[in-house]
Amino acid sequence: MPVSASVSTFDPSKEGLAGAEMPRSVLFVCNENSIRSPMAEAILKKLARGRLFVGSAGLRVGKLDGFAVEVMREWGIALGDHTPHRISDNDVFKFALVISLTPEAQHWAIELTRFGDMAVEYWPMPDPSITEGSRAQRLDAYRSLRALLKLRIEKRFNFL
Repeated sequence: MPVSASVSTFDPSKEGLAGAEMPRSVLFVCNENSIRSPMAEAILKKLARGRLFVGSAGLRVGKLDGFAVEVMREWGIALGDHTPHRISDNDVFKFALVISLTPEAQHWAIELTRFGDMAVEYWPMPDPSITEGSRAQRLDAYRSLRALLKLRIEKRFNFL
């Protein structure tokens, strides 16, 4: 029998999600697991210091983005060892909370909740790889994404 999941869109203007359950495990999902989801995974892992099981995956396998690696290194987070991988239905059921970062990933997450008992949150994130301009301008787009992810993670996981 399918189990319905709770679905919400995170509102960064709120000081946290009052009453939101603190999950034991979190999966960030984006399209290729090459920029947004691995950055979010790395930030939450650093802030949570082992208090949560955290993972990331993509709907497709991409190549780890060098700009993402560089901006995370600026914060002392090593992303270079991350290997992008595709989500499989078997993996997702071990997570209590799935946070989708793209519209395509959100559609997938909602479909998946027909078969599993996990909460789903949608945090639409910009794609910095489409930014045009100089190297500095492109890096600034990645830094903006990094800052936005950190803000949302800190507000959602208010124990941090």
